[in-house]
Amino acid sequence: MAEIRPFRGVHYNQLLIKDLSAVICSPYDIITPQLQQELYRQSQYNFVRLEHSRELPQDTVTDNKYTRSAATLKQWLKQGVLKVDEVPAIYLHDHSFTYQEKEYRRRGITACVRLEEWDKMVVRPHEGTLAEPKNDRVSLLQALQANTSPILALFEDQGQRVSSLLAAQESSKPLISLTNANGEGHNILAITESQVVNQIGNSLTEQPLYIADGHHRYESALTYQREKGAGSSSASEDEASNFVMMTLVNFSDPGLIILPPHRLVRGISKPILNGLMAKLRAFFEIEELPLSAPGVWQQVDDLLTGKVNQIRLILFGLAGRLFVLRLRDFTAASQMMPYFHSELYKRLDVSVVDHIILEKLLGLGSGREEARITYSYDRQDAVNRVLDQEYQLALLLSPVKVEVVKAIADAGDRLPRKSTYFYPKPPAGLVFYRLV
Repeated sequence: MAEIRPFRGVHYNQLLIKDLSAVICSPYDIITPQLQQELYRQSQYNFVRLEHSRELPQDTVTDNKYTRSAATLKQWLKQGVLKVDEVPAIYLHDHSFTYQEKEYRRRGITACVRLEEWDKMVVRPHEGTLAEPKNDRVSLLQALQANTSPILALFEDQGQRVSSLLAAQESSKPLISLTNANGEGHNILAITESQVVNQIGNSLTEQPLYIADGHHRYESALTYQREKGAGSSSASEDEASNFVMMTLVNFSDPGLIILPPHRLVRGISKPILNGLMAKLRAFFEIEELPLSAPGVWQQVDDLLTGKVNQIRLILFGLAGRLFVLRLRDFTAASQMMPYFHSELYKRLDVSVVDHIILEKLLGLGSGREEARITYSYDRQDAVNRVLDQEYQLALLLSPVKVEVVKAIADAGDRLPRKSTYFYPKPPAGLVFYRLV
């Protein structure tokens, strides 16, 4: 099913760029304006200038953030700041990090994957997308003709064949090895031996791939592929635009962590807020947790991470109080969700929050009114933002399990937007794929 190929990766020339930790950056979708400024100041060669460059008030059709990124890429290649590997490779990427005081390592392989339309079910999504970020990535792709940051995708390593092949490569000299200021480490090996590359590819051909993070980048690559194909009558199957860069991770990798995207809400009128508790009681059994009780927040964390088959949410903010919500009548709740979704979708905490509480009870439409809703992937941060009166309510969720992501994708369904956060995101600027 999935077709995996090596590619000639582009990366920083370490003879010129001594400190790689100063030049790699987060992927575009988590670069805030403040972080963007910090990355610009960090180094004149920081990869943010390609991945997510500044917009300027005087931008025009011919001089804008995309054209400037393209000019920067051309300049860095000419100066030797960036170099292109001579031999195509599949890149073994060990990403080490700390989460909740525990050390993890997530192992992935960065390769080119043949683009397939969604309906073929070769590459399977689990979340929906929005037009604006997709248009942004299409414009960047058109200007740079490069995939600057990898899509994170998952696969089933049947019989641990891929793991065994990768383990045999561990003694090779790394192409890239670094640790950044936040303690994350990256060790990248280039696997160039054709026999090993073919064995890895063959181990993945009989199964689908599941997008964990990067749905907008994949759809952008599909759009770019169609545009290139429409403009050429002699397009080859081997055209670079028929492939996209992905980092592939085994479903059972111990470093695969999904954080819950807690919902934060503001701008709710006083009458709606005052009537919310009565409306919630129509759907949920409600238990108050006294904020003064010793260990109450540990109890909240235990409730959210506990292994239960019951829809259970935590609400914080109503009169500064903390409530556990347990769904009483699933049938009634499911009838208030779009009919075309699977039962599995309707049984998820995030679906109940988005469709029942946000849309039906608080009157926030499907457009989500972004100014009134934001997301936090840290429970303490979400609570603090309510305590600081930045937001009125925090709806705390349990993380979606990786097997649920797979099941939703297999069913051809898609989770509500911002349902998963695969932590940490692979950075941009380690190795990337030029389509020329």
